[in-house]
Formats: sequence, C-alpha cells, structure tokens
Amino acid sequence: MRLTAFTDISLRIVMRLAVAYRDELLTTRVVADMLAVPYSHSAKAVARLSELGVVEARRGRGGGLQLTEKGRAASVGEIVRSLESAGDVVGCDDDPPCPLRAACRLRAALRQAQEAFYASLDSVTIASLVASPTGPVLLSLPFSE
Repeated sequence: MRLTAFTDISLRIVMRLAVAYRDELLTTRVVADMLAVPYSHSAKAVARLSELGVVEARRGRGGGLQLTEKGRAASVGEIVRSLESAGDVVGCDDDPPCPLRAACRLRAALRQAQEAFYASLDSVTIASLVASPTGPVLLSLPFSE
C-alpha cells in the first residue's frame, strides 16, 4: 500500500510542528521550504490538518502554525485514516467496471489488509516519530524567509 503525497506531506508537517520550540510559530511557507515541498501542497495540507483539529493556523502578524493538543495526542493511524480517501484499494467500480466484481473476493481481502495497515499505525504516536534521531534532523532543516 502506498500513501498519497498529500498524506506524506501532511505527516511531515505534523512531525516538524511536533518539535517546534514553545514560542516558535512557523508559517506555511517556511514549513514548505524546510520540507522541500511546494507551497500550494503545504497550504492544502495545513488547511485539512486545521479542519481535523490537529494544527492551529493563526493568520496575520504574529501568526503561524502550531500543533494542537489533539494533534500531539493523535496516533499516526488516526491521522492517516482521516487524510486518505475512504475508497477501495482497487477500482472494482471504475469505468469500465471489473467484470469479476460480482463474484470477486479480492476486494474484501484488500479492504481487510488496508485496515490491518491502519491498525498497525494506531500504536505509533507523533512523539515516537520525532524521537531521536529524527527530531534533531527536523530542527536542523534550513529555510529561507
């Protein structure tokens, strides 16, 4: 299974914000530069993370991004489930639809495997992702303002 680029970028943003210093407010542009991702992609990810209550985004002077308490407490499985589409792993109902869909057992097996994948991420915390050596690397990422 492969996560979407959107989920990947979102998780990297959450990880960087998890190691931010107490008073450090990073802008979406700065985070995008640090993580070497397009600003437009980062902005969409921040908007979705804000909707989920994982990130607080304050606009204007003195604004910036911060991980919320909900974001700090969330499991990676919870975040990934929220960011990935709820659709099937395979396109049984695509155009044209799969001729096996009425009698196929693959769809159910793949759905079960997908849930097992997410369940394995339920025990992974954001804090565990940013433990050393990752945290210091995240803090050392350069950016330009």
